[in-house]
Amino acid sequence: MSQQYRSRPSGSGTPLSEAYDTALLDLDGVVYAGGHAVAHAVESLGTARDGGMRLAYVTNNALRTPDAVAAHLSELGVPAEPADVITSAQAVARLMADQLPPGARVLVVGGEGLRVALRERGLVPVESADDDPAAVAQGFGGPDLPWGRFTEAAHAIRGGASWFASNTDLTIPSARGIAPGNGAAVEVVRIATGAEPQVAGKPLPPMHRETVLRTRAKRPLVVGDRLDTDIEGAFNGGVDSLLVLTGVTDAALLLAAEPRHRPTYVDRDLRGLLTGQPEVAVEGDAFRCGGWTAAVRDDVLVLEGDGDPLDGLRALCGAAWTHAGDGVCGLDTAKPVARLGLG
Repeated sequence: MSQQYRSRPSGSGTPLSEAYDTALLDLDGVVYAGGHAVAHAVESLGTARDGGMRLAYVTNNALRTPDAVAAHLSELGVPAEPADVITSAQAVARLMADQLPPGARVLVVGGEGLRVALRERGLVPVESADDDPAAVAQGFGGPDLPWGRFTEAAHAIRGGASWFASNTDLTIPSARGIAPGNGAAVEVVRIATGAEPQVAGKPLPPMHRETVLRTRAKRPLVVGDRLDTDIEGAFNGGVDSLLVLTGVTDAALLLAAEPRHRPTYVDRDLRGLLTGQPEVAVEGDAFRCGGWTAAVRDDVLVLEGDGDPLDGLRALCGAAWTHAGDGVCGLDTAKPVARLGLG
């Protein structure tokens, strides 16, 4: 982009699965939710893969190993190999290996995915601050992670160990709803030590670097449902992104997105990989997409027309983002969003 901020979603005359060589797909809210495949995900990914697009699954969850994630995807009907899965555990392990000597001991606060990733980089997982660890690696350990792990981490960090975190997502989706994520656990250790960890996961550059190194993507497209991890990660990596509305981001959040959270494309679900994307045209002070026109008049976000509600949302993005410039749109979005039925 020649401008410093994105003022409207982009169009594509070519199906995205042909315009990009690799889809870097988030999992929760994009491919599956609560252990079940998201509607249209299995068929869409299969068609994109058969057409030659590489599929890589990128997750901030450091608990499960790539083998376990690939097995789960295959059970859902999305054939995947462990090499197709990139985790924040792998990203933080590489970050640590770049700074620590080979064979360095690392106190693990997390699950098997983190231990496997550390061993892959020649680091030695240990369980106690008494093992004289050079560093602490903290990743999501599931709901049964013992409180004593935080105590060991605090002792090690106060004793001089470096501190690394796979990610700092405060929440994580679960079958019963939103639950505390690794970021909440990181806060426990931060409060106890006053220290700050080095963080690897989305949206930070170490995760993007790990993904590109493992996939060798030349023209990657990040596909996600979260503005503050998936879309911001694409922004930080300087690559394009597709936001799907099957997860945590709704229309109102999208319209209020700050520049680093504005996706290149917007679609309902993963069927968006298989199609082109309509242009959002500028018409004076208004933005048109399909049968809809959106504008800001007297500090009111106005939507007129009819047709595909998603086209209306794209037009609204143009009006709201342009009005906000490099800030956040504070206009009332309730009425136009309600008209589209995309709350």
